[in-house]
Amino acid sequence: MMQANRSAACLAKTRRAWDVLPYPQLVGRQAHTLMLLANGRRSLRELSLLVGDDVTPIAHELLSEGLLQEQPIEVPAAD
Repeated sequence: MMQANRSAACLAKTRRAWDVLPYPQLVGRQAHTLMLLANGRRSLRELSLLVGDDVTPIAHELLSEGLLQEQPIEVPAAD
């Protein structure tokens, strides 16, 4: 159940990720691509589709290293 909640959350780059982006060799190609695509509006599922592979393990690693963060999903208020 926790997995479903995490996959629905959007991922965003942290300040640290912005510092690492110019040096892709520090994190590897797929992790670098994932950081580039994480804009705070894409879910883990969407990011996996864009990369063409399941990026869940890499995303969890980047989250634990403080390179990505979960972004709350903003739901528009009903008028």
